[in-house]
Amino acid sequence: MEINGPILDRFDEILTPEALGFVAALQKEFGPRRLELLEARQAKQEELSAGGTLDFLPGTRTVRESEWSVAPPAPGLEDRRVEITGPVDRKMTINALNSGAKVWLADFEDANSPLWANCVGGQLNLRDALDRAIDFESGGKTYALRPDDELATIVVRPRGWHLDEKHAKVDGRPVSASLFDFGLYFFHCAQRQLDKGKGPYFYLPKMESHLEARLWNEVFVRAQELLGIPHGTIRATVLIETYPAAFEMEEILYELREHSAGLNAGRWDYLFSVIKKFRTRGREFLLPERNAVTMTAPFMRAYTELLVRTCHKRGAHAIGGMAAFIPSRRDPEVNAVALEKVRADKTRESGDGFDGSWVAHPDLVPVCREVFDAVLGDRPNQLDRRREDVGVSAANLLSVAKTPGEITEKGLRNNVDVALRYLAAWMGGLGAVAIHNLMEDAATAEISRSQIWQWIHNDITLADTGERVTKDLVERIIAEELEAIAAEPGHDEELYAQATALFKEVALDDEFAEFLTLPAYARMP
Repeated sequence: MEINGPILDRFDEILTPEALGFVAALQKEFGPRRLELLEARQAKQEELSAGGTLDFLPGTRTVRESEWSVAPPAPGLEDRRVEITGPVDRKMTINALNSGAKVWLADFEDANSPLWANCVGGQLNLRDALDRAIDFESGGKTYALRPDDELATIVVRPRGWHLDEKHAKVDGRPVSASLFDFGLYFFHCAQRQLDKGKGPYFYLPKMESHLEARLWNEVFVRAQELLGIPHGTIRATVLIETYPAAFEMEEILYELREHSAGLNAGRWDYLFSVIKKFRTRGREFLLPERNAVTMTAPFMRAYTELLVRTCHKRGAHAIGGMAAFIPSRRDPEVNAVALEKVRADKTRESGDGFDGSWVAHPDLVPVCREVFDAVLGDRPNQLDRRREDVGVSAANLLSVAKTPGEITEKGLRNNVDVALRYLAAWMGGLGAVAIHNLMEDAATAEISRSQIWQWIHNDITLADTGERVTKDLVERIIAEELEAIAAEPGHDEELYAQATALFKEVALDDEFAEFLTLPAYARMP
């Protein structure tokens, strides 16, 4: 293992020869298969771009029709009615664990800007939290952990299969960021978690097939063998946030069944994937502006209802989507309107059978908990609600054209503004960014830039102004939004110059970038 990132304060405690050797072993064994699966993604994309479609797999019909179930809930994962998400910086680690949520999604992925210091420092923060050595003072305020029995269960989200960790190489090639994040956490914290009566738990992002889930399961089996951890100790919840994965939910659960903790409905990345997979197919897969696409749209309703039915059929938890609102202590009117929307969203999810849901801010934990308490009472979950009344076809999942809503200049400007603000923050090292009272992450920038790309390539006319969406129009709006942003305090001209160049590349180029984080990461030191 070759490390070419700086060894900052205490990094040697994480980047030990033994830990790096463990990651290198995983990379050597599973790295080649990972690359094959990424090539399979590209082949599938070419098939869809040529006119193909998505459907339930005929070759796995026996998996869908036979009797089987996933492992029972692991300690600390029986009750997941409220989960809080956030990056693994020191302050967030303490606040999330203390938040009153049942689970903390400790995020190395979409809420984390993958600066070397963030990725290794986050591992140090997690280990320190488990050792109860993370308390600190800042600005006259003390941050300290509550007793262990009051803390949220840690569930780590490593980066997706498509990403590399360029600061770590094996045989001269970058290590899979997935294996880097997973391997370091598992090596240092698996036994620590077991000693606390829980275990090493994970959220797995961006998967597009059950074969990718199979690879994760093989990694889990091997990792447990290498460290002498009992088989089945690891548990993983899979985010169903790509369009192809929605057609393989049962197969994904089946591949991970001994290590499965359920599925999650990742709404923003799902919308991004819809556009990405069918971007060349014209208006049949054209979405209105992102703020107009709600979870009650027919194709989104089909996706979430199928997820709950699939999970509960197999004894797995179904976890709902993100409430991204950030409460304001200065504007009670904005709070009242937004909190009512949050409550309505969580009421829909709990009524549909979800066992829990996500929030982005500690102040939303009580709202989410209250809604799920009303449905669950003293029960830890509602796995007994089989939702056998649900019948979802491939056509239902593909019914994007039935989504109501318009495309307006306001929506276009919002996409430009939010993407520029987020990318500037991301390049500066922040992955979870408060923008207009919402906690935004990389999925926000992805849906924003992909919508603009799609609108440009479909001769869209704005509903409110009558203008056609062209590169020239978007360039003009970028300039106008940048002018407004530049007048705000704390504006960083260099970061916004980088963000603007990146945004134009991923939104305006004729070729569609698979993930904006790939060219963005290439620009990082």
